[in-house]
Amino acid sequence: MIPGTSILGRYRARAEAFEAKVANVRSDQWINQSPCAQWTALEVVDHVIEMHGVMLGHPIPRTEDPLTDFREARRQVQEALDSDRARSEVSTPAGPMTLEDHVDQVVSDDLVLHGWDLARATGQDETIPATDVERLWATATAVPADLMERFRTPGAFGPGIEVYGAEIEVPQDAPLQDRLLGYVGRDPMSKSL
Repeated sequence: MIPGTSILGRYRARAEAFEAKVANVRSDQWINQSPCAQWTALEVVDHVIEMHGVMLGHPIPRTEDPLTDFREARRQVQEALDSDRARSEVSTPAGPMTLEDHVDQVVSDDLVLHGWDLARATGQDETIPATDVERLWATATAVPADLMERFRTPGAFGPGIEVYGAEIEVPQDAPLQDRLLGYVGRDPMSKSL
């Protein structure tokens, strides 16, 4: 198997990229508004760490340092994906699936999209790897219309949970990354912060 194409390999590559973005946030940038209207840059990272805990079924221990906290969340998820637990069945809003599939479909994909959010909020490189753009585009556009409507409805999967925002129109000839971001409710044409 090509490195990075397994669920664990894909997660590791995405977590490494996200961690690098967290490490490059200056202390005065944590309060910057992110493309997610309700979150600052710090709250984006907090959400990602929280979702790692959701995948594992327990909260991630927290400190005052987002980088330390993300590294611990990453360590725990990688440990789970590299164990027999990865193939255990878990209950999810989309129905039962293996832990590794749940991580792959939720928190691993979140690392890509929220990595863009964090980069936009803090003036970092916003380029998403082409393989991730293509994979996420194929996945998002394959979602049936009724389920996509639920994904776009705040609270449909529980209080405070919003999977995707309303679609943002972007030109049909825009790069696929921009079309993906618009499709999942982010405005790639807005100015970087």
